[in-house]
Amino acid sequence: MTEPEETLQLSRSAQRRLNAERIGDEAPQEGVAIFRPVEQAVLVAIQAPAQLRGDVEASLDELELLVDTAGPEVLGRLIQRREHPDVATFVGRGKVDELAEALQEVGADAAIFNEELSPAQLRNLEERLKVKVLDRTIVILDIFAQHASSREGKAQVELAQLTYLLPRLRGWGAALSRQAGGIGTRGPGETQLEVDRRKLNRRIQKLRVDLREFGKARRVKSQDRERKTVPTVALVGYTNAGKSTLLNRMAGADLLVADQLFATLDTTARRVDLPRSRTAVATDTVGFVRKLPTQLIEAFKSTLEETLRADLLLHVVDASHPEAEAQAAAVDQVLAEIGADHMPRLLVLNKADVGDPLEVKRLARRLGDGIVVSALTGEGIEELLDAVARRLPAARQRVEALVPYGRGDLVARAHEEGEVLAEEHRSDGTYLVADVGRESGLALGPFSMNGNPWVREREAQQA
Repeated sequence: MTEPEETLQLSRSAQRRLNAERIGDEAPQEGVAIFRPVEQAVLVAIQAPAQLRGDVEASLDELELLVDTAGPEVLGRLIQRREHPDVATFVGRGKVDELAEALQEVGADAAIFNEELSPAQLRNLEERLKVKVLDRTIVILDIFAQHASSREGKAQVELAQLTYLLPRLRGWGAALSRQAGGIGTRGPGETQLEVDRRKLNRRIQKLRVDLREFGKARRVKSQDRERKTVPTVALVGYTNAGKSTLLNRMAGADLLVADQLFATLDTTARRVDLPRSRTAVATDTVGFVRKLPTQLIEAFKSTLEETLRADLLLHVVDASHPEAEAQAAAVDQVLAEIGADHMPRLLVLNKADVGDPLEVKRLARRLGDGIVVSALTGEGIEELLDAVARRLPAARQRVEALVPYGRGDLVARAHEEGEVLAEEHRSDGTYLVADVGRESGLALGPFSMNGNPWVREREAQQA
């Protein structure tokens, strides 16, 4: 079977419109203005010799979903087989001319490339195509900008956008004019481009300072939970895998749920009641995607690193998606980039209600043991909560101890990391009754009265 020719593949809506124009149907009435509320775009990609056509098409399918989320309408796609991207124009020079004709034919006002374009490629393509030229990175950044709601989320997105924009600044016409001089300032002066670059650098520094402050506040909240020994669970996964719906089901929350990419950007924490009278805090984080822009990873790094503080990661996978394994691998890659690949993890195969049962079972075998659930219907949720309770560190247990006055550090630790129920200063030491975690309980072991559950547990494990 031969591969399709490298010609523009029109979407159905674009084909219908072109056919209508050719036969004269649906012509606009005189005096009626035709407005385009959204841009209309053509997608462009390169197929390397080692790539399969299906993999390139799947990547463009995802880009089309991204573009649809951002707003523009996709009219078609163009794929060129090349060993490597052209340094000047990404695609070959002849293909640029073909793309320009195709854009004019379908009436598109934007070309969106499936890879990040260099500043030179962006400039050269806009000069030759005479339309707006975008790449995958700016589409994702635009979606993040639409969905950011908190101050921290907006600052993270703005930092990513400015980091992307900085090397792509270029002047046109009057923008390159020199600033007016004066006494002591005559000479070559400074271009507007240089002024803009300096302003961007100042804004980037300010955003980084703001994000460090946001990070400090978040760490204080996290440390407060740690002092109370409340275990935490972080939901991670590919965008639109159903993490928010799953958290709603687990915690009885009412987080925003939308069938679109990157609907949730801000980290959200909710209390989850688990079996065995246990409680945990579950957090929903930003979704991942293949080819996630490095600017976003850097800007959201402080938020993503919250996963490093979790006691357990729930890796949520859309079991109904044909590219589920590739999406799971993309998540693993991002987790490795932030140093979370070594953490305890529980695989959750979501959307079992719409996935083929046999395919879901095969996926579970290929990815490893996991819990099959449907966050929408509630299927498998009880099993998931039970598995989470078993994987989390043991809860606090009650300890009764008489601590010598020379070990006041243990009394302070009991107050800091646990809950002191009774405290009495006696002649031979401080009498304590406290609910504490494993480490504090073992530290109080030598001074325990009436036994110590943490010591008994350790002795049982050693036996």
